[in-house]
Amino acid sequence: MCKELKTLLLLGTIFLTTVSVNAQDTKLPAPDKKGGSSVMEALWQRKTERTFSDKKLSEKELANLLWAACGVNRPENEKRTNPTARNLQEVTVYAFLPDRVCLYEHKTHTLKTIAKGDHRNLLAMGQNFVLQAPVTLLMVVDMALYTKHDEVAVTMGAADAGIVSQNINLYCAAFGLNTVTRATMDRAAIAKLLGLTPDQVPILNNPVGHSK
Repeated sequence: MCKELKTLLLLGTIFLTTVSVNAQDTKLPAPDKKGGSSVMEALWQRKTERTFSDKKLSEKELANLLWAACGVNRPENEKRTNPTARNLQEVTVYAFLPDRVCLYEHKTHTLKTIAKGDHRNLLAMGQNFVLQAPVTLLMVVDMALYTKHDEVAVTMGAADAGIVSQNINLYCAAFGLNTVTRATMDRAAIAKLLGLTPDQVPILNNPVGHSK
């Protein structure tokens, strides 16, 4: 085989590999800066709902939902919609979809595919209404970012995850979506699926979808 042909084949392989890797990342539409109800109206409308229609969330709805959960709202210093202890930003959000599980990269407003297939059963644990929701957002807290793994750190990590969940609740209330905050899940299986370290702890999850 001539040197030129080998070079072309090598370049082709590199190109296809790059395309394959990039195909795993989905750049989300920019989040809206206006829309929904007022904060007071959202608080009046906020409630737990465990029923979901078959209607999927649009790409725009998913983008807005993820940004509301923990997106960057101050690009100049990469600070987010969710406050955290000492600005550690220790909460990471994963989206469990019917065909894949994705990490929400808040800095780039991108979904990165971590696993293919439907793994929502790991969150449902027998509660089948979770399987009806088109997306469930999982909050994972990285305790390694705390200098001390004491009671205060555990409390703050859980509180910070709760703030993300409340952001999700308020977004859903403002835009007429259903959701419920849950702690039920198969944490060991999820950690294995996502490749989490022992310090990365799944804390809460929110199934989200349209009402019936």
